[in-house]
Amino acid sequence: MLLPRHPRVLVAVCIGYFMAVLDSTVVNVALPDMARSLGTGIAGMQWVVDGYALLFASLLLTAGALGDRLGNRGTFVAGLALFTLASGLCGIAPSLGALVGFRALQGVGAAVQVPASLALLRHAYHDPAERAQAIGIWAAATGVAVAAGPVVGGILTHAWSWRSVFLVNLPVGVLGIWLTLRHVPAAPRHEDGELDLIAQALGITALGGLTFGLIQGGVWGWGSAPVILALLVAGVAGLLFYLGERRAAHPMLPPALFRDPTFSAANAVGAILSFGFYGELFLMSLFFQQVQHRSPLAAGLALLPQTAVISLMNFVSGQVTARRGARLPMALGLAIGGAGLLGLALVGARAALLSVVAPMLAVGVGASLAMPAMTHAAIDHTPKERAGIGSAVLNASRQVGGVVGIALLGALIGGHFIVGMHRGMLLAGALFLVGSGLSLVFVERSRRL
Repeated sequence: MLLPRHPRVLVAVCIGYFMAVLDSTVVNVALPDMARSLGTGIAGMQWVVDGYALLFASLLLTAGALGDRLGNRGTFVAGLALFTLASGLCGIAPSLGALVGFRALQGVGAAVQVPASLALLRHAYHDPAERAQAIGIWAAATGVAVAAGPVVGGILTHAWSWRSVFLVNLPVGVLGIWLTLRHVPAAPRHEDGELDLIAQALGITALGGLTFGLIQGGVWGWGSAPVILALLVAGVAGLLFYLGERRAAHPMLPPALFRDPTFSAANAVGAILSFGFYGELFLMSLFFQQVQHRSPLAAGLALLPQTAVISLMNFVSGQVTARRGARLPMALGLAIGGAGLLGLALVGARAALLSVVAPMLAVGVGASLAMPAMTHAAIDHTPKERAGIGSAVLNASRQVGGVVGIALLGALIGGHFIVGMHRGMLLAGALFLVGSGLSLVFVERSRRL
């Protein structure tokens, strides 16, 4: 079977996640133009990216639980509508503060619709092999968004301004809402206790404090009182969150899910992949424009080989996972991506384009080979009735990894760009290799579909 059944359901669900991913890669290329227009520096650019990712990551668990309780189709449509509205507001934002605030609103919308998208796939496809194919196509569609983002962002920024990279979301969002209402059937609801709002507040505080500390530490210094206080608050809130979840009758982050070693390893790998990939994408977008002084369009084209390969490799990974299981593509992909990141640690300011693109291509191949397999491993090891919260946990892990990756790697370039970039790539490459080892040890060896 070349394609799974229910293609209209698959297309409708893919459009929603396409929106969230396209926004991330479109924005990266437009960041220097935003900085000049709004009068900000590296920290301001980090907040434009992480303001979105922070709320996205923080609210995923509660949004996943709400999707299970209220119905995943309704929450998917509501999240997509909010994301679309916030995109329009970002396009007319008058200041950096307003832009970061509207980006946070986008993150809320993304958090509501993304876990529902995977849950809708989980309910639509009962056969494991068919489900693996559907997830591979879902991931490949988002790979198209990753590939198109830098080029579309470069073209729009070059032809108009950075504002157009947000306004382009409006017609795509409207199309996604219409297709979902017309073709996607409602999934059954599942209630499991009360929502833990205290845990939600602690989770936001922990991640927000960590992000603030990492971003501003690169600007104000790691010994400054606000940075130290933010990191302490993050640590205390994180500890209270962990202790509270262990005692809760109906936890927001169900510990029972992590008793499965494959589920746990898949979530760790998801965080590592996002840390390295999105941290690297943030740095290389700035490298091409601020260090090598390329135009936004030229920077987008330089990023294209890395992002263009993602669609193809995501589809290949889905096919391999359907036949051989998740363990092989996860371990191999992380090893290839780790080698590419370590190669970027050797790149100099005047490096030829080919010598930069080659290791970036390895990062794209490796990450896109591992990502669909990791997603399938997590979803396939989640009970069907907990599909919403299971996909929310997975996406939260990925988003937290991306938030921390952009914040930490961005902070490292605050003093000397090339030195900081080399340190960041070494760290990300080492983490990819650790993730490869985790996949070999903990992902179920003989999971065949």
